Amino acid sequence: MARPRVRLVVTADDFGYCPRRDEGIVEAFLAGAVTSVSLLVNGAATESAAELARRHSIPTGLHANLSEGRPVGPARRGASSLIGPEGFFLGKMGFREALAAGDVALPQVREELEAQLSCFRELLGRAPTHVDGHQHVHVLPGVCQVFAEALQAYGVRFTRLPLERGMGCCTWLEAPARAFACAVERDARAAVGPFSRHGLRWTDAFVGLSTCGRHMSAHRVSAALARVLEGTLAGRTLTAELMAHPGYPSVPPTGGCGEGPDAFSCSWERLHELRVLTAPTLRARLAQDGVQLCALDDLDSKRPGKEVPCEATLEPFLEPSLP
Repeated sequence: MARPRVRLVVTADDFGYCPRRDEGIVEAFLAGAVTSVSLLVNGAATESAAELARRHSIPTGLHANLSEGRPVGPARRGASSLIGPEGFFLGKMGFREALAAGDVALPQVREELEAQLSCFRELLGRAPTHVDGHQHVHVLPGVCQVFAEALQAYGVRFTRLPLERGMGCCTWLEAPARAFACAVERDARAAVGPFSRHGLRWTDAFVGLSTCGRHMSAHRVSAALARVLEGTLAGRTLTAELMAHPGYPSVPPTGGCGEGPDAFSCSWERLHELRVLTAPTLRARLAQDGVQLCALDDLDSKRPGKEVPCEATLEPFLEPSLP
């Protein structure tokens, strides 16, 4: 059975985290393997990353961060539910635990998101092409509502919906990683309502949770796209996003968001992703599958009648992903 045609956005997260990560991301972009980046405005290298984005005309969005490093908004002054005693965000799981316990003040989340949006505009001189969330914080309960409100107020139309179908079947993932991915999938489903009500859009499909780090290969990326697009109509053009974290590994103490680089950024897996993305094997496999790489701006330029979906094409999406 023929697959639908797919226009794929390949987004490199954590731009601005450290110069070595950024070097690899730019290398992948110039090779045509990455089509979009998400910038951490509280990253150690955010200013140099913004300069790289301008120099190479890289489509750049905001990687909204509520979990790692120092805030950029009023929370920097202390006495905020978003930070711990040392003035840093509460961490990937710490933020989730505090949110679940009702200890996070959502108006403070809104203030921080607005501060990061303003910081992005100061760095790049324009609004972000899209906004997603570092460690997927933007789809968490409660946060997704204020996130959608802030993006609507700033005129940002595109976000990421990290809903990768079939994560429970990805047995190659270690149990903690699979459990986290399934939790992200559940949160993303619940975020569809708030995102839709505030006019946000996203691609028809998303992959990246099952192909992160050592698990990335040309075969896995191809298989992941086939899995999430299963059941869609052949002959029509759909949109998808591949989330990636390529780069040259960070070397402490350089990098991070105020606390130095974490183990994720220092891992050889960042280089592995860079090599898979830039190798001819993946490009050939995607071309064989009828997948065309593009940027979000390319998707936005299309309208109904030009082979871009104008109504929901996948069961999880309750609203149109593109106009």
